[in-house]
Amino acid sequence: MAARKSDWIDWIKTIIITVIVIVLIRMFIAVPIVVEGPSMLPTLENNDRLIVDKISLIFQNPDRFDVVIFHATEKKDYIKRVIGLPGETIEYKNDQLFVDGELVEEPYLQEVKQNLDPNATFTTDFTLEDIPGGSMTVPDGHVFVLGDNRKNSTDSRHLGFIPLEQIVGIARFSYWPIMNLGTID
Repeated sequence: MAARKSDWIDWIKTIIITVIVIVLIRMFIAVPIVVEGPSMLPTLENNDRLIVDKISLIFQNPDRFDVVIFHATEKKDYIKRVIGLPGETIEYKNDQLFVDGELVEEPYLQEVKQNLDPNATFTTDFTLEDIPGGSMTVPDGHVFVLGDNRKNSTDSRHLGFIPLEQIVGIARFSYWPIMNLGTID
């Protein structure tokens, strides 16, 4: 028995609605991405697959230590960790992070730093005045970002401050490889 015309129309409607829902989810809620390069080691590795939360940026700006994806160029997105928020002073001195003059621990780097040669530094000393577009504080509407792999990362030390409107989303969940399944800290 041949399929009725109404059955075909129902199938076409279902496909169109499904495509629209998927497009809306990817545009406004969440999107999968693939990590490219070593700049976020040890937290994220090359080819890790993540789910990026886009919707929370509608309600609030990223927090310190959120891992964000942003438009670095028209064709390239980067993934880095938010270190400095608008109005803050950021300084690295003796391999330690100071925000507004106060020492701030970076627990996601503890293991790497413990494995370093005692005479080596993981993050070279700098102040915000040393970076492109340098100023005393992170400008309003911007954040200061660093890769977790401080020796091999193109980040705010090279790019300058990142405008909040260039941030695509916050990396929330790793789903591949399966051994890295879980939330991103």
